[in-house]
Amino acid sequence: AEKDPVRFHGTGPFEIKTGKSLSKKSLVPTYTEVFADTLIKLARKDKNIIAITAGMPSGTGLDALSKEFPERFYDVGIAEQHAITFAAGMAAEGLRPVTAIYSTFLQRSYDQILHDVCYQKLPVVLVLDRAGIVGEDGATHNGLFDLSYLRSIPNIIIMSPKDENELQHMLNTALKCNGPVAIRYPRGKGYGAKLDEELKTLKIGEAEVLQGGDDLVILAIGAT
Repeated sequence: AEKDPVRFHGTGPFEIKTGKSLSKKSLVPTYTEVFADTLIKLARKDKNIIAITAGMPSGTGLDALSKEFPERFYDVGIAEQHAITFAAGMAAEGLRPVTAIYSTFLQRSYDQILHDVCYQKLPVVLVLDRAGIVGEDGATHNGLFDLSYLRSIPNIIIMSPKDENELQHMLNTALKCNGPVAIRYPRGKGYGAKLDEELKTLKIGEAEVLQGGDDLVILAIGAT
């Protein structure tokens, strides 16, 4: 734990003597990994894209971007309120901030989202990792309330991908919007959806019919 405090902050099974992880690498990427890979791909094309996190670079996947673009990565520490106001200031100066925070921790910054971002209609992308039930992370880390409190705020678009492929298209779309956008997705790996090589721009506010029928209508949002 002293040699790798970040990983041992919350770890799976490991070899006691060596500390080596016993978890096997999945062939299916996590939502966090897809987000991080897509953001790096977009950042290579747009020098105005910057990334912000509040003390969770590895948990949000932004540690990967920080290695390629260290000058465009900001970890403000455990200060979610500051992260949002910081992002608002960056957006006001013409940059495209992407702020990645666990859903449960974003609620600390409700006031800043409302006053500093949404009232000002600033193009800040809020990325909510660990949305929904998170399992072994426990009740304090369940991201259950973001849809409720964000939907009460004006001028913000809320996105929730049905799978990891849609996530990459949503991030691409969000960075083309002229106002605030929040993208929420669950913890862990996706469904193994094939990832399109070319990123698309999605039409905002349009539902997708997955299966037609006459007797029943089921409306769903997101992956869980």
